[in-house]
Amino acid sequence: MGVTMQTREICTILVLCLLWYIVSSSNNVVGKMLLNDFPYPMTVTMVQLLSITVYSGPFFNMWGIRRFVDISWTYYLKLIIPLAFGKFMASVFTHVSIWKVPVSYAHTVKATMPLFTVVLSRFIIGEKQTVKVYLSLVPIILGVAIATLTELSFDLTGLLSALAATLQHSLQNIFSKKVLADTGIHHLRLLHMLGRLSLMLFLPIWMYFDLHHVYNRSILATEERGHILALLFTDGVLNWLQNILAFSVMSLVTSLTYAVASASKRIFVIAASLLILGNPVTGTNMFGMGLAIMGVLSYNKAKYDARESSKRKTVLPFTNESLWKSGNNSIPYKPLENSNGSVIINNNSKLAQFV
Repeated sequence: MGVTMQTREICTILVLCLLWYIVSSSNNVVGKMLLNDFPYPMTVTMVQLLSITVYSGPFFNMWGIRRFVDISWTYYLKLIIPLAFGKFMASVFTHVSIWKVPVSYAHTVKATMPLFTVVLSRFIIGEKQTVKVYLSLVPIILGVAIATLTELSFDLTGLLSALAATLQHSLQNIFSKKVLADTGIHHLRLLHMLGRLSLMLFLPIWMYFDLHHVYNRSILATEERGHILALLFTDGVLNWLQNILAFSVMSLVTSLTYAVASASKRIFVIAASLLILGNPVTGTNMFGMGLAIMGVLSYNKAKYDARESSKRKTVLPFTNESLWKSGNNSIPYKPLENSNGSVIINNNSKLAQFV
């Protein structure tokens, strides 16, 4: 029974990952096609936020996702609103980047997320990393640099937008985890909350910059208008599904497995964009992309090793002054010792001589 359940869980995760990769790749390809014909990244962002807001409520209720938890206004103003602001900013920068540069290059630049995460974690929460983690950043930086220098369709605006989007996503990862830990809110309800709030915050900005462009497009030929609307609708649905699949995978696997799956997804997106969109690349360019992705995988492994090492240090060694907890009672104990003073530890439950 246990083996069957474990096999079923593994199969579920594999299917979710495969769907995540397919939907994410499709979303990026459709987004690139849309922005080539309709170069208004703010409107694309607006449609995606609208999709999250409109679809999430009824579908999450139907799936039995637990409701919102009570959050104080102070906490709301301190963390939720900045997260919502960061969400639509990250989306805008992402769409500007894939509008200006190939999808493959934009995702290579996004491989710098571990670099941003390490730096931001150091300054925001004072988290220090191991030497292995810092060394793993070297191939990421080198890979992105090589890919940038050899990119045939290089555009400075696209590069800076991809970097800005990566910075925003890194900040969102750090503070979203804090909100989930502090409030206990369901991750999909947090997605819905941020999408709805982002929509309200972004609406005035979108009306100022893009409303007249959308109006001008609406009076064009019916055939072109229908093509644009179809791409906008498809992009919004795919983006919503991608968010759900990403959060679902995250809730089922460890942090390391999710990080590796995310890096693997980037490879899948790059390969799919090169195959379907056919943007020109050189061998050196491909080498830079591969080096950056390998650096991301090395970073994830180094972070996992650091966490495991920290756990071991927390548990061992035991001292004579320690307290063993048995049930609800705290019982002082004295470890069993050999004649030379070394502690005896066996595989049985009786690890110490209680006194």
